[in-house]
Formats: sequence, C-alpha cells, structure tokens
Amino acid sequence: MNTLMDTLLYFFVITAELTVLFLGISTVVSLLLLYVPREKLRQWLSRRGIWGNFLGAVVGSLTPFCACSTIPMTLGMLQAGAPFGPVMSFVIASPLLNPIIISMVWALMGVKACLIYFTVTFAGSVLFGVFLEKAGGARYVKKVRGQSCCCCKGPEAKSNPRNFPGKLRASFISAWGDFRAVLIYLLIGVGIGAGIYGYIPQDFVTRIAGPGNPFAIPVAAVVGIPLYIRAETAIPIGLALSQKGMSLGAVIALIIGGAGMAIPEMAMLAGIFRKRLVGAVVLVIWATAVIGGYVFNLLV
Repeated sequence: MNTLMDTLLYFFVITAELTVLFLGISTVVSLLLLYVPREKLRQWLSRRGIWGNFLGAVVGSLTPFCACSTIPMTLGMLQAGAPFGPVMSFVIASPLLNPIIISMVWALMGVKACLIYFTVTFAGSVLFGVFLEKAGGARYVKKVRGQSCCCCKGPEAKSNPRNFPGKLRASFISAWGDFRAVLIYLLIGVGIGAGIYGYIPQDFVTRIAGPGNPFAIPVAAVVGIPLYIRAETAIPIGLALSQKGMSLGAVIALIIGGAGMAIPEMAMLAGIFRKRLVGAVVLVIWATAVIGGYVFNLLV
C-alpha cells in the first residue's frame, strides 16, 4: 500500500508540474511569436554560410512547432530558395530544442543538465547542417507541393490582436490547444514513469543502464526511436529511470533519440526527402544523442 501511494503521489505531482510548465512556456513563446511573424523567421534562414546555420538552429530552438507544421514550413523555405544547410539546421534543432523540452529538462534535471543539453544539441544542429549541405544533401529533396499545417498553426495564423491583453488571451488559447493535443502522451509518459519509480528495483536499472555500462548510451539512443512518439512522453520516463540509477548520459541519449527521431516526424520527412537523406538525418540525431550522452557522463 505504501508503494502504491508513493506511485500515485509521483504521478499527480509530476503531472501537475508538467502541466503548469507546458502551459506557461507555451503561452510565453506564442506571445513572442505574435511579435515575430514567420515570414521574418524565413528571412533569417535565407542567410548563407555558417551564420545561416546558426540562425537556423536559433529559429528551430525558438519555435515549438509540431511535425505537421515543421515539415510544411521546411518545404516552403526550400521551395522559396532558402539555403539547404540552414534549413537542415532548423529541421534538426526544431524537435530537440523547442522551449517545452528545454524547460522540462531544466525543471526536472537541473540547470547544469539543461545547459549541457542545449549546448550539445545546438552545436550538433549547426555542425550537422553544414555537413549535410557540404555532402550534397540538397539533391535528395523531392519535388512536391507545399502543404499547410494540419493542426498547430499558432495564434498568428488566425488573427493578431492589437492590444497586449488580446495577444495574451490568444497565446493562452493556442497553448491550451497544444496542451490538449499532447496530454495523452504526457499522461502515458508520467504513468510509465510512476510505475518505474514505484515498482522497478533500483539495482536492476543500475546494473543494466548505470554509469558502469559503456554501451548503455548508444543502446538508449536506439531504443528511443520506436519507444517514444513525443518528448513529452520520454522526459517523465527518463526522469524516473535516472532516479532508479540509470546514468544521466543514457537518459539524455534516450530523450534526444526519442524526440529527434520520433516516428511521425520521420514519416513526414520521407514525404519531402528521399530515403538516403532521411537516413542521414536519423544518423545525425543518433550521433548527437550518443555524443551528448557521453558528454553528460563526463561533466555531470
């Protein structure tokens, strides 16, 4: 009975924390995006050279787009003549560095873990965007027509109120809509995490994926691909595993692998990229997850 009560308490506390965090961060970001139209973001991505890749990663880290909005925006930018490298930096950074993930890592794992996570994934987005462009990845983009986003258009897609109270209200409505869309994934993740927290023996997790196992990080990065549909599911599970003895590096590899290589997003990428380029993106994110995991184990 004590174990059951601890499990239920964990579930409700983490759910409450993530709900407040998600709605608060989403509202703030949506409000900021009302002052920075997406056309301006596209202009930033038109820069060439390493500076363009840097801005591409910045735009990806500032925009909490879902896959059904990231992919059409990516296609639209490519068709508008934006350089391939900065666009790929945006594609890689968007799922890994969106404000929701950053705030969750900060709140649940601490400031130092958040800073290392951001540095590794941001640098990976910039450098791998340069690499994919130099390797000639642009020739593997399919010739398809652009599509409009199917669900998450943000407040600016409907209307842009003139006064601040109106903008704030529109931003919260947008955040609430996004929260409802991910609520089931969040509850699944917290539920699994609560079960791990309450019932999985600590010595078992430590033996399989603890700091003493050098192969835990690459395996965790691979496991994250099919296991998690959204990062909102991965992070609560990773938190519970870390509390049971899983190395922080393996947890971060799990989160990066699950967030960056989510099956729905990879399926949508296959609609605009040829298989070789999609495979390159998967390899890039896996490498980022593995490098990030080992960096975490060294520094934290």
